[in-house]
Amino acid sequence: MSDWGPVFVAVILFVLLSPGLLFQIPGKGRVVEFGTLQTSGLSIIIHSIIFFALVAIFLLAVGVHMYIGS
Repeated sequence: MSDWGPVFVAVILFVLLSPGLLFQIPGKGRVVEFGTLQTSGLSIIIHSIIFFALVAIFLLAVGVHMYIGS
């Protein structure tokens, strides 16, 4: 049996935290911009830090596990 929890958590957070897809911190004109589909280097760094923090919380602190198969 394989543990698919980390894979699902990482994929979902990667899609949700892609800079410019849903939101971007910091935006080009404002602090937060929604749905711009544009990004900057600073935005990539901030979204990477948020991604790492959320993955650490979900996988280490909460302990998300999904077992698929027999």
